[in-house]
Amino acid sequence: MKQFKERIEALRQNPNVRALKMWHSLCPQFFPLRAAEALFGNLSPYFSLWFSAEIINELLGGRDRNRLIALMLITVTGNLAISVASHILNRAAGHANYLLNQRESAAFMRKTLTLDYQDLESPDVRQLRRKITENGKINGYGKDLLINMVCWAMDETVNFVLSLLLSIEMLVKIFTAGFSVRVLGFVVLFLAAFVLHTRLVAVFSEKTSSLADDIGKTMLDENRVEGGIDVYNMGKDIRLYRQDAIILKIKEKLLDAHAEVNRKYYTFQYITDAPIFAVEYLIEGLVYALVAMYALTGVLGIGSIVKYSRYISNLFNSVAMFFNIRLDIANNTRFMEEYLAYFDTPNRMYMGKIPVEKQFLCDGGENEYEMEFRNVSFRYPGSDEYALRNVSIKFKVGSRLAVVGQNGSGKTTFIKLMCRLYDPTEGEILLNGVNIKKYDYAEYLQLFSVVFQDFKLFSFPLGQNIAASEAVDEALAEKSLAAAGFSERLKKMPAGLGTCLYKDFDENGVEISGGEAQKIALARALYKGSPFMILDEPTAALDPIAEFEIYQSFDNIVKEKTAVYISHRLSSCRFCDRIAVFDMGMIVQTGSHDALCRADGKYRELWHSQEQYYV
Repeated sequence: MKQFKERIEALRQNPNVRALKMWHSLCPQFFPLRAAEALFGNLSPYFSLWFSAEIINELLGGRDRNRLIALMLITVTGNLAISVASHILNRAAGHANYLLNQRESAAFMRKTLTLDYQDLESPDVRQLRRKITENGKINGYGKDLLINMVCWAMDETVNFVLSLLLSIEMLVKIFTAGFSVRVLGFVVLFLAAFVLHTRLVAVFSEKTSSLADDIGKTMLDENRVEGGIDVYNMGKDIRLYRQDAIILKIKEKLLDAHAEVNRKYYTFQYITDAPIFAVEYLIEGLVYALVAMYALTGVLGIGSIVKYSRYISNLFNSVAMFFNIRLDIANNTRFMEEYLAYFDTPNRMYMGKIPVEKQFLCDGGENEYEMEFRNVSFRYPGSDEYALRNVSIKFKVGSRLAVVGQNGSGKTTFIKLMCRLYDPTEGEILLNGVNIKKYDYAEYLQLFSVVFQDFKLFSFPLGQNIAASEAVDEALAEKSLAAAGFSERLKKMPAGLGTCLYKDFDENGVEISGGEAQKIALARALYKGSPFMILDEPTAALDPIAEFEIYQSFDNIVKEKTAVYISHRLSSCRFCDRIAVFDMGMIVQTGSHDALCRADGKYRELWHSQEQYYV
């Protein structure tokens, strides 16, 4: 009993079983409809064979006109009814299959969108997601293969059951007539041929699967080369640096490798098909010989030769197909493990429970915030190097904090920790004296409007990009765009806020420049209206003077809100109340611009090295 329970538990944990349960929960009607479709889709040939044989037997026997007419009517009307039911079920199952694919795709995307940010940014998780997608595209491994195998198994189960049930009559008649040595010889030969067939299939399938994997690897390399060529973004560089010759040479090598692996695969398949087909024809011949022998002795009707020989052949084929299905599912298991490993990626970040809004209502009824980093150190997952070390700093609502330093000094990491995209490795971050981990995570994120250096806009209408939602407050969106300096460009938009950005989804979409995209990103931050406004070098591509003007203009817009400005250009943030100087992951100085310029230290060194650009 214990072993039985252990086997049941192991079956439940089997990746194929787990995946099927998950898909059933996404679209409960798919598998029942597909099973019904398999039944009616495979029933027609058995039905026709049975009644055709009965008609032949009647023509060679009693020739009863009434019985013949009845048999023909049953054959025609039965086939019509089966055909109608089959078409209805085919349509229903096809729609359910579409729903399953759409819901599975949505579930995969939902998982991606709800991963902890540290996992979303993790190279291992990103590689796993890419492998899952590529496995499906290359050889159909993973989800699609398992679903196809299950549907195939349903078809073969119906074939097996129908063949077995319809062959019982013949088996009863044969054994009633007597079981001779000759029949025993047929049975022994049949079983020996069957065992040989399954063994050949098992051995050859393993080798074929290995060669198919080799094909997949070459196609994977081809796809990566093709996918890496973004004609829109890379076209200029390809032409100016004549990279087309290198790319084409790599492509030709991959095509040659693909052709060689294909040759091995199809050559092996051609060679191995011969003995498998020979054994299959031997089995079919034995079946015909057995049925014909009993038909000649009068035990079976002449029409039964076709009927029973086909039933028994189908019975054998179904059993043989089950072995193929089992092997394919077994070979596919490792891909299903990768597929489920992605869904199993846990959300480790503590979500917190304290409501944010209740904590920040002071006696006067106004929001009051104090953010504090207390001895914070941080290492990125999988890294031994500290990105931040012993960072301690406080700043209050309404203040202007500049975070400056050279590239790689830890400025963006500081912001990621403040926004709780990551949690500190050591130390803690406090908001009004409470560890930010304790606040409701979703509510805490609403405190921040951030424009990162690598900000992204989507190929959605302009208004939805600003509002980050389908519902758009048009007055607020226009006000935010005006504050960001986009009013004149908005007037030229063909559909105003309804104008789609880029042409991915709309051929009438508008291509925008890098500077225009920056203004839209700034407007999006303003539209959100969060208490903390953060600019993380979104204007790094501009010249220092232009960046300073945008930062100062943005500072006038945010008014009483807390603003954090990040730049490696010191002049951009000299208007701030306080400046934190980062170097090698540590805060090495804090103070005002004038005070830091008077003191010896990193800030003064950096200021003098950059001063020529601002004079």
